[in-house]
Amino acid sequence: MNGNIHSIETLGTVDGPGIRYIIFTQGCLLRCQFCHNADTWEIGTGKVMTVSEIMDDLISYLPFIQASGGGITVSGGEPLLQIPFLLELFKECKKKGIHTTIDSSGGCFSHSKLFIEQLETLLQYTDLILLDLKHINRKKHIQLTGMANDHILEFAKFLSARNVSVWIRHVLVPTITDDEEDLKMLGEFIGTLENVKKIEILPYHKLGVYKWEALGHEYPLHHVEPPSEKKVQFANEMLTAHWVMPPLAN
Repeated sequence: MNGNIHSIETLGTVDGPGIRYIIFTQGCLLRCQFCHNADTWEIGTGKVMTVSEIMDDLISYLPFIQASGGGITVSGGEPLLQIPFLLELFKECKKKGIHTTIDSSGGCFSHSKLFIEQLETLLQYTDLILLDLKHINRKKHIQLTGMANDHILEFAKFLSARNVSVWIRHVLVPTITDDEEDLKMLGEFIGTLENVKKIEILPYHKLGVYKWEALGHEYPLHHVEPPSEKKVQFANEMLTAHWVMPPLAN
């Protein structure tokens, strides 16, 4: 089984618990204005890699990864565009006792019979989903990403109904995703989910601007600066207001 891969980070520390082997898949349906991986958008390109090639590389890092309580994270792009590849990869990871995580925007979620069947099988081998909720307001979500968010919120509910462990992530972009009423509504929505183990505010940054320029794209948020610590703290308070923190594991 082959996957279209953009790149691999062997010792990541911010995309799930512990030290992570992070695979960035190629291809995404969203066009987020703040995206720092715009070079992952095009579907069907990237480096073609087999599950065996990835596992051979991953094994060499296992002593560091497993000692830290880490594992493998498949990010993107959008990993769920390549479910058959993920399924075979995660099956092999589980044979080695490796913790598995998917970092997804939910942008390709569908209620089609084939997609749901494949997804439910994949979730049997998935320990954690990092779910990026870009915006709660439908109109603003379209402006920000080029796509409505109805199916993304349905994906969040789908995961909750199946009690799949989720970390909610929200990129805080001043003047765009930091409106108090929007944060309040997003916090209320998160409060309806029964599977959220952690909530992360990701402060907006400009580290990916050079990729937009290299690709010949005009970066739309040149005027926006990263949020202050005070705004990040406020957003965290709003998003966790209705969240019941799960008990710590013994």
